[in-house]
Amino acid sequence: MAWGGCAWSLGFTVGLITSILGCCYSVDLVFTVEPSDEVAVPGQPLTLFCSADGVQPITIIWRKNGSPIWNEAHALPLPNGTLYIPLFHSVQEDEPSDQGEYDCVAHNRFGSVVSRKARVQTAVMSDFYIFPQDTTLEEGGVARFQCQIRGLPEPEIVWERNGEMIDTENLRYTLLPTGVLQITALRSEDTGTYRCVATNAAGVKYSPSATLIVTDSHSTGYKDPMILVGPENLTKTVHQTAILECMATGNPRPIVSWSRLDGRPIGVEGIQVVGNGNLMISDLTVHHSGVYVCAANKPGTRVRRTAQGRLVVQAPAEFVQHPQSITRPVGTTAIFTCLAQGEPPPQITWLKNGQELEPSGHIKLKNNNSSLTISGISQEDEAIYQCVAKNSAGSSQASARLSVLWAEGLPGPPQDIRATTASSTSIHVSWSKPLENTREIIGYVVHIRKTADPIQMEYQEAVSKDTFQQLVTDLEPSTTYSFYIKAYTSRGASKASANVQQSTLGEVPAVPSLYIKVLNSTAIQAAWEPSIKLGQNEGFKLYYRKVPTPDYTGPMLLPSNVTAYNISRLDPLVVYEVKLLAFNQHGDGNSTVRFVSLKEASARAVLNPSCNCVSDEQRPKSSTTGIIIGIHIGVTCIIFCVIFLIFGYRGRLMKCKSVQEQRSVPQPTSAGSGRTMEGASQNGTLLRGNEAPGSKDKVSDLNEMEHLFPHTSPHQDGSTLCPPVSPPTVDKTLVSTITPDEVHFSEEDPPGPHTPNLPPIKRD
Repeated sequence: MAWGGCAWSLGFTVGLITSILGCCYSVDLVFTVEPSDEVAVPGQPLTLFCSADGVQPITIIWRKNGSPIWNEAHALPLPNGTLYIPLFHSVQEDEPSDQGEYDCVAHNRFGSVVSRKARVQTAVMSDFYIFPQDTTLEEGGVARFQCQIRGLPEPEIVWERNGEMIDTENLRYTLLPTGVLQITALRSEDTGTYRCVATNAAGVKYSPSATLIVTDSHSTGYKDPMILVGPENLTKTVHQTAILECMATGNPRPIVSWSRLDGRPIGVEGIQVVGNGNLMISDLTVHHSGVYVCAANKPGTRVRRTAQGRLVVQAPAEFVQHPQSITRPVGTTAIFTCLAQGEPPPQITWLKNGQELEPSGHIKLKNNNSSLTISGISQEDEAIYQCVAKNSAGSSQASARLSVLWAEGLPGPPQDIRATTASSTSIHVSWSKPLENTREIIGYVVHIRKTADPIQMEYQEAVSKDTFQQLVTDLEPSTTYSFYIKAYTSRGASKASANVQQSTLGEVPAVPSLYIKVLNSTAIQAAWEPSIKLGQNEGFKLYYRKVPTPDYTGPMLLPSNVTAYNISRLDPLVVYEVKLLAFNQHGDGNSTVRFVSLKEASARAVLNPSCNCVSDEQRPKSSTTGIIIGIHIGVTCIIFCVIFLIFGYRGRLMKCKSVQEQRSVPQPTSAGSGRTMEGASQNGTLLRGNEAPGSKDKVSDLNEMEHLFPHTSPHQDGSTLCPPVSPPTVDKTLVSTITPDEVHFSEEDPPGPHTPNLPPIKRD
């Protein structure tokens, strides 16, 4: 990568000179083209490319397996940096092979850099180790043939039937790049001889043939879905294409669907369904990694079968932070930082002028080799340093130069360093001139770092040569910082001043962000985001109350690492106010208030009762919809029955009251009716005798009510539904002696049109 132009880097000598003097700093040495992996054909020419940019002159040397390549008959380095092999040799007994790992080394007066390693292999193709087999299948079924062969580059496989190329326009035929042929809805015309043809740079090869015989179908009944072939575990590299195969059969023909095991959506970009259920993902990224589930579903039901396979997408190493060239005086410290990402995570190594760098007394590697620290710099440390990131998917490299200043008469360290707290986010730093060699000073740099942070977390602020104070802002409250000053000239920096430490003032935390999530009709979750903008806090206080009641429930004291809290046992018909604030040793911060209503959740809970979900294999065969409809009908019937009983009960009471009123009115007696009626209550049973002819109809009505509304003894339920009234007779004194409380129905007579025989009436 070529990079250059004006650079302004605070904290470094070159950066300060650039910012003040406005000069430009060009690149030292960097590759613009690096060799790539190649598959070569024996007997054919091969060219590898390499180019570098930087301070001229630049010399490029090629290496094979770590050994330099000079002008040889079989490999010629060209002046433009290209390596030309006129006749590539594969592995042979009498001649050396040109296979191996190649890299190029670029060198100029500042040092050397090494390119990535390129792997050169010979084009080759083996015999088929998986090929189609003879098979006999029924009409309407599915057929699958597969071919597998090893080769470099990856062979391309096509299929022939009866010696002719298979028509890919036929939708019943699916040819997968993995060497699989799928045929659906078999017909008699599919009978024939099949074979596959593999082609790459090494040549063409034919597989053994297989015969497919399609017979008449003898089974037309129902068949459960079945997955014949499911997805395999695959490992691919970004930007490649992955084919996840899924072939299913059944009667009726099953529907094939795809999902991810982690529940994330598969997406639509670069996704395509090939044939009758095969999933093809183009232009892979690391986000496509995961477990994919193929499901074969019986149409219109939940009967299904599943199969799954894991897709791993690797990404070659790439840099997110390159090391930067720096200039340091003798005796100081230089830090190079190199951050890379990839899948799997890359390993980082360091090179010095093309040679692997080993940690020593003054050279330290930290943070998984992502940070290189050189302390007590000497002239021998001046070189080009390379960061090489490598994983199984590829490698990448970046370089930076360390320039060492060696000069006499540099300024002394600045004097009288003082730091004064200005506010909770700022500190005032002041100093005075060095005691010696101040004439060439072009500026000062204030070095700032949290005392608790490592040295590589230091940052700088530059000021002019006539400025002896600086207000350092954007600091964190209640935090201790370290400061020291350096004076800079065009030839280098002075020694560091004395180190001074000072703390910012404390303040209450900032207002936290609060979010409310309704969990159900009686519970909510209060959640908030941790943020450095909150400042230093010891924890949170959470309150809630019913609106409009004045009293809060709380506070709930929560530690600073907690970001959510569930509040339960709430009233679903009430609006609640939730309040959150952060606190520390300086007091409580301002609060965030949210209002939440549970009415909608309560209504949803009634309309959408929770389901007891089970897996497809455990789910009963009955229809869930039918069960729900049955429950609704049952509940409706119960409600109507209750209503019917209530209104029926009221009707019977009204009828009883009407009967009592009729019995209370004296009835005229027929002439000559001199009979009397006696009544007695024995064992809770009403005994009746002969009546006067004029009261016969009313007694018959009363007997009919006894048939319709039988009653138990008062000793059983303590009450009667309808207190009966004795029928009116000629002997009014006798009627008055039988009170309603003494009359009870004992049991119901058998239904019928006849009038029951009553026993004689006795007097008490």
